[in-house]
Amino acid sequence: MPPFKDEHILVIAPGSQTTLAQLGLPESFTPAQLRVSSRMFPAEKKGEWEPLKVRERKITKQKKDVAPEPKDGDTAMGGTDGQTNHADTTTEEEGTYFEEDPTTEEGAVYPIREGRVVDWSCLFALMTHIYNTLSPPFHTPILIITQPAWTAQDHETLTQFFFEKFKTPAFCLMDSALAVCYAYGASTATVVDIGYEKCDITAVNDFLINDAGRGIALTACGGESMTQRLLELLSTKGFTRDMCEQLKRSGICEILPPGTAMPGEAETEEANINPAAAASAGANAVGLKGRGSVGDSAAALRVGANIGEGGDDAQDGEGEDNEGVLDVATIVASGKTSEFLARKEKEKMEKAEKAAAKKAAQEAANAPKQAKLPNSKRMTATFQFMERRPLEEINQNGKRPSQNGNQNSGEEPECAKGPEPHTSSQTGAPEPVLSSHTQTDGHQNGEATALIRRDVEVGVERFQAVTGGMLDQVADAVHRCIHSVPEVGKRGELWDNLIIVGNGSRVRGCKEALVAKLNSKYLISPSSATIFTSELPSNFTTPVATGANTPQPQSHLSNSHHGPGVNPLLAAAVTASNPGGLAPPGQHQHLAAQLQMQQYQQQQQQQQHQHSGHGQTPTSIKLVKMPEYFPEWKDAGTEEAAFLGAQVAAKVVFVVDQGLSKGFMSRTEYNDLGPQGIHEFCM
Repeated sequence: MPPFKDEHILVIAPGSQTTLAQLGLPESFTPAQLRVSSRMFPAEKKGEWEPLKVRERKITKQKKDVAPEPKDGDTAMGGTDGQTNHADTTTEEEGTYFEEDPTTEEGAVYPIREGRVVDWSCLFALMTHIYNTLSPPFHTPILIITQPAWTAQDHETLTQFFFEKFKTPAFCLMDSALAVCYAYGASTATVVDIGYEKCDITAVNDFLINDAGRGIALTACGGESMTQRLLELLSTKGFTRDMCEQLKRSGICEILPPGTAMPGEAETEEANINPAAAASAGANAVGLKGRGSVGDSAAALRVGANIGEGGDDAQDGEGEDNEGVLDVATIVASGKTSEFLARKEKEKMEKAEKAAAKKAAQEAANAPKQAKLPNSKRMTATFQFMERRPLEEINQNGKRPSQNGNQNSGEEPECAKGPEPHTSSQTGAPEPVLSSHTQTDGHQNGEATALIRRDVEVGVERFQAVTGGMLDQVADAVHRCIHSVPEVGKRGELWDNLIIVGNGSRVRGCKEALVAKLNSKYLISPSSATIFTSELPSNFTTPVATGANTPQPQSHLSNSHHGPGVNPLLAAAVTASNPGGLAPPGQHQHLAAQLQMQQYQQQQQQQQHQHSGHGQTPTSIKLVKMPEYFPEWKDAGTEEAAFLGAQVAAKVVFVVDQGLSKGFMSRTEYNDLGPQGIHEFCM
């Protein structure tokens, strides 16, 4: 078989929402060049599929038929004085046109649900559409990334389809978890793949998948469950599913680590101070206020006296507390009641203006502080919601016409079904973004549409996307998967090499919150992991009530043979049968050699179990960092690392190895073994 070239290798990664594909391997591996939605639409003919919704439109055209002019010598009927009448007629013609609608989801069929293939005919049509779009040459090997939920029969069905349909010379199936390990360069790791409607947890040991205890397609643990949780919390405020989906994808939606207080809860905890301290502080404040009130009353009397004497020092009183504590009789007797009332009214107005100016200054000073606060400290935040509406409802200024014909200044129309979501007061009219395609959803057939941007304000609900117990379910599955690995010494390495991928983990703080949940539930300190029994050798029997293994006093002679690291209990048990230290010649040397050998075995056991916590609980949980020698993947993120690992594996299997290690199935082997032979070549 001639060697394959890098530019001829085809890699496809089917997903429940998005399918990634790329033809050719560049020198520096890049993200997928082709991203298509994992959906197909039924065609007019049964059993056929279309990548886009095709709609039928009937257009009526008016055609004007011109009557022919009469020939020379002919006389037109009905004409007089040599004049002729030409009768022109108008006819209507109906034409049928077909157009594609790239925006609608109406009638779409998704062949993969929760990681499982539910419609093979639709999946085959999707693979054919991708193959025809890339248009690879005839001598093209194909690598497909499989989902953990796919069975052996599913692998055989895919193998038969690709060999029979596209006549590929070589075909390879690779598990998505193993592809992630190839991308990270980790031979042993725990892969947590959070997808759209499910989550997969896989333990990989030396590039071999551990099927026992593998968490396959855990429901209610994907990105869709986060959207439904936000919709449950915000539906009373007028939020729709589309708004909650865009909120989840925005930067203000964040998953806080377990135990982190919400922005409103922090102020509440500060207000709940010690009652005893509050009582003592309150008593002092009351006492001071009581003493001050007496002084204020005396000052008020002095103010009244000054007024009665005709002085103008009333405005220099002691503040608002002096109001109402006046000598009314003296004021009335002085004959200056109107002047006094006018002065008091003027003082109140001046105080109100000063208070308003002071409040405005405080708000202006606090505004930059609020802007500098991190998202997790803000009570509210805004995100841009983009809504598609018919273009007829939007004029050139971005205003939508109301029902009475007047223009609303950028406001949404009133909705009879529930309240509208809160929008930011800083935004004016919605900004229309004209679209180049048309929306044809039945009632708006052929109408042009536009995208309207508006700012929507959200409270602390944006931090509660996983409060339904999703993190606990994933953490329990990770713990169960790791403890199902038969090699106890490898469990510590699996805890230290944790990889979280999947587009469901793109939500801000998702990975950090999951690691914090694992630490809070299963992590123990290294000091508590060392127990007394770990220092005992395996051949030492457990002490019983008979006293046979009870340590006896030893002489100084026997201690001289003990090394500095020898367990005293072990030495006592070995010399218990000879308490006097009397032994035949050479007996002490024999005991010393035996103790040294057991000490060496003890050190080996400690090195073997220093990270595994004796195979029961971890002493450390760490995330693996993706290598940085692929600069194109820095901006794309690590959520789709499986595709990068598939590129690395395709390079090794098809180009470097060229089938020596049976990494792929050739056309000749397929003809000999059939689809069942793919199990001998799967990675």
